Amino acid sequence: MAGIGELPPIEGVGDVIRLSVAPVFLLSGVGIMLTLFANRLARAIDRGRDIERQVSAETDGARAQLLHQSLANLARRGRLLNVAISLATICALLVSIVIVVLFLGESFHVRVNLVVDALFIAAMLSFIGAILCFLREVFIATATFRIGPHRQR
Repeated sequence: MAGIGELPPIEGVGDVIRLSVAPVFLLSGVGIMLTLFANRLARAIDRGRDIERQVSAETDGARAQLLHQSLANLARRGRLLNVAISLATICALLVSIVIVVLFLGESFHVRVNLVVDALFIAAMLSFIGAILCFLREVFIATATFRIGPHRQR
């Protein structure tokens, strides 16, 4: 056992590295999801700008109302994606803190299992929330998706 000021045994650090591999892979997955959310948000914003230009040029009241409904759906989707991005970012932050706490616990010989458990559970709840927001956004996007002869409804 290392005393104060001494380096911890390398075996302990190796164990912490092995424990932190799974959270690092999780961070990769969260990063991919963040990219997906950001890309969908950017597309919704671009689509919203296009529709706003169409609304300003539209003279037909019924068509303008449809465009306003599309804008409302895009705004709703944007809010959901914004929440998903926030929750996924919080998840990544919490997982990163888990890794730091694991190393600090090993370095200072402190039991951190309860802290790690709480942080990881919070991270997973945040990630679940992000995925649920994303799922809701996909439902809204597909509900308004029309193709073919029924497109003008």
